[in-house]
Amino acid sequence: MKRRFAYTALVAALAFHLFAGAQVFRLAAADPKEVEKDDAYQQLELFSRVLERVRRDYVDGEKLTYKDLVQGALKGMLSTLDPHSEFMDTTKYEDLKQDTEGTYGGVGLQVQARDGALVVIAPMEDTPAFEAGILPGDRITRIDGKTTDRFNQTDAVTRLRGEAGSKVTLTLQRGATGEPKEVTLTRSDIHLYTAKDINNRREFPLGEDKVGYVRLTQFAEKTGEELEEALKLLESHGMESLVLDLRGNPGGLLDQAVVVCEKFLERGQPIVSTEGRNSANNTARRASGRGRVRRMPMTILVNGGSASAAEIVSGCLQDLKRAVIVGEQSFGKGSVQSILPLQDGSALRLTTAKYYTPSHKVIHEKGIVPDIVVPVSDDEEVAIQLRRIPGGKTNLEDALRSFEPGRREALRELVVNDRDPQLERATDLLKGVNLFSKRTSVPDAKPKPGKAAPAPKPLN
Repeated sequence: MKRRFAYTALVAALAFHLFAGAQVFRLAAADPKEVEKDDAYQQLELFSRVLERVRRDYVDGEKLTYKDLVQGALKGMLSTLDPHSEFMDTTKYEDLKQDTEGTYGGVGLQVQARDGALVVIAPMEDTPAFEAGILPGDRITRIDGKTTDRFNQTDAVTRLRGEAGSKVTLTLQRGATGEPKEVTLTRSDIHLYTAKDINNRREFPLGEDKVGYVRLTQFAEKTGEELEEALKLLESHGMESLVLDLRGNPGGLLDQAVVVCEKFLERGQPIVSTEGRNSANNTARRASGRGRVRRMPMTILVNGGSASAAEIVSGCLQDLKRAVIVGEQSFGKGSVQSILPLQDGSALRLTTAKYYTPSHKVIHEKGIVPDIVVPVSDDEEVAIQLRRIPGGKTNLEDALRSFEPGRREALRELVVNDRDPQLERATDLLKGVNLFSKRTSVPDAKPKPGKAAPAPKPLN
């Protein structure tokens, strides 16, 4: 037994010296400038020296473990790549898995670290954040008194989430010169319906000229099912055309974006492709042909809050001439994050590819440019959000208190007038299409050349 152990140790030592010798030979033969420029072994040596120096000399070093330091280094490394890549410890990875199951405790905010600030992309509807009147573009400067100026997206999500019934206090700033305001939210279990009607409910009344309207708030596990239910209800009322509203939709699951596209595409039509450095990340998704295909005229509404899966849907249906896109340029989040589990229960969320529309237009940092650009003012956009606040005028007045006194009356008037220039333009376009289709489908009453007109029937 001892002889076998000694033999194994000898082989391991020889292997190590052979490897070390090969590295020394490689370093000696290489261009010194190239070695200094980007050499893994030198950089790892630098890392280990810094690690030990921190452990030895940091004032509270006795509280640190190697695991703490290495995980901190990994978080820093991933955060320098882009806003969407991150190292997730075991707790954060478990939170992510809960998200995919559709339920978690939190306040319902989509946030992003942007230019050193934590910015709200969109509040999820039917959540504490939405009911409190938090709006896209609001800056979260503090969470429970802790400044967010060095937070990444993961840090923010970790602090915003928690057990249902627990509280979290946010310090918000609206606009560049807005006064900071504290809002205390009570976390709840987040269960979301993602398909809504014009009244922010799930009744789906049919509009004038048989124009239907469905708004998707995000792309969750059951978005495809909810959209199918809405379409069937609208069709039972005689819907002839559709407005699909993706404004403020921050995205979500790619599979659900594909399912939504399939409802309007013939079998085999391209939906989206991904391309990365690793060929395993190069994929192409096409319509499966399963389920009923709707061929009705449709428009899609987008704005600066439409991101990710919302851009995949709008970009696909725009490229294939299946829908007319109306509104403002979308956000431009078109990168693929792969989840790579690690042995200790942690994981990497790493950007591994980019999304491309069927015509191979890149979405990332470009966004989707509407076919018909309909700009709205900041006040008009805020009014559209305020109109959806649950509780009607009571909550509206509470939300208006967040704004400067001189701005409140203008916003109140916009909300009461119920104007939505982008929706009006999209609806008018479909009304025109419906009218034109009806006129061109009327049979020609004139007799064809060479044939006599039928004799009129006598009246009885």
